[in-house]
Amino acid sequence: MDGLEAALEKMRAEGLGDAAVQTFAHHYRRLRDGETGTLPESAIDPVEELPDAEELPEADAPLDEVVVIKLNGGLGTSMGMTQAKSLLEVKDGETFLDLIARQVLDLRERSGAKVPLLLMNSFATREDSLRALERYDDVSAGLQPDFVQNKVPKVREDDLQPVSWPDDPSLEWAPPGHGDLYTALVTSGMLEALLAEGKRYAFVSNSDNLGAVLDPRILAWFADSGAPFLMEAADRTSSDRKGGHLARRKEDGGLVLREIAQTPDEDADAFQDTARHRYFNTNTLWVDLRALDALLRESDGVLELPMIVNRKTVDPQDKSSTAVIQLETAMGAAIGVFDGAAALRVPRSRFVPVKTTNDLLSLRSDAYVLRDDHAVVLAPEREGTPPFVDLDGDHYKLVRDFEARFPQGAPSLVACDSLKVEGDVTFGADVVVRGDVVVSGVDRVEDGAVLEG
Repeated sequence: MDGLEAALEKMRAEGLGDAAVQTFAHHYRRLRDGETGTLPESAIDPVEELPDAEELPEADAPLDEVVVIKLNGGLGTSMGMTQAKSLLEVKDGETFLDLIARQVLDLRERSGAKVPLLLMNSFATREDSLRALERYDDVSAGLQPDFVQNKVPKVREDDLQPVSWPDDPSLEWAPPGHGDLYTALVTSGMLEALLAEGKRYAFVSNSDNLGAVLDPRILAWFADSGAPFLMEAADRTSSDRKGGHLARRKEDGGLVLREIAQTPDEDADAFQDTARHRYFNTNTLWVDLRALDALLRESDGVLELPMIVNRKTVDPQDKSSTAVIQLETAMGAAIGVFDGAAALRVPRSRFVPVKTTNDLLSLRSDAYVLRDDHAVVLAPEREGTPPFVDLDGDHYKLVRDFEARFPQGAPSLVACDSLKVEGDVTFGADVVVRGDVVVSGVDRVEDGAVLEG
């Protein structure tokens, strides 16, 4: 059987919606026709300046027309987790989901607007996450509290047939990237439901970014601009060299997002040049749902996002297993699809992701504080710069190992510039770290220790 026909048959047998099937078919044909999904440096120009969120005035925002959507499909497998990453305790005994729910409920209380919180779950995160949200009364404001992202077949690299893996059939499927947001809104019926409820704007961000709180000033500016799509972008630093950056197409000056996976090898240095490409995508977006609906209707349900060709093995833990291709898209890449899409420079305080236990230790420490609106932000003493944390990967990479080595909680990092831990070290209670510190050659840091230099 033809590889595409076999893949589509497999998707339909799994009960996936027509928009998901047609979107996969669109990207498969591009792959089969030889497209690489790359965006060379020669086709783009840097973005020189962006309007600044910190300069926006106070204004009346259409809060009754907005919905908060959190991407909640990740299991935190890179940190050894087997449940939704958003259920991890991060601050003052609260999980990501606890703080997100409180952020939305606090906004409702202050504004009187009926702002719903919705999750885009995966099949793996749905049950636990919805159970955790039950303690918050009607946080979805009468709507279904979530919708589920789709999945796509992994295809063999050699013949583009859908891969078969009888030892664990679940490994035959891959997430299609967070660009699936737009397709999943359609296949779930959620887009139709939101429009019927009078919701026009969606504020979208990752559930592990507690700095991404709905700012009414940004909503007011977005609504007044008439733009169909808005990306929050922040200044790139050396730690953001591998994150997707903003650029302009040379052919028409339109904004585009370029990911590292879309960059030819010969352009890697230019991609990582933070002085040339100054702004990175925080993956916090604003979408005009009416504009999205119109665009999807024009394109028969397929949003033509740039394709990302991700080459892996069918079993990620077994590098000798069958080589496969996962076809993915990035949510932020829609900036290149909507005519008139815009970007806004935001402060680093709106970007507080947790990708590793290094990030988790920093967030749990006093280097970050909880604001009254339940956003997690850097302490004022940090002056906008987080501490650099580098924990020994052999002993701290997995959450269970990390927890065992900080049984009394995180040390004080509010006055820390950098902390590097070499070896297997357990930290006692009330440890204080100041300046630049390397911990090495010991197996325990005693209670109340002050580490300097």
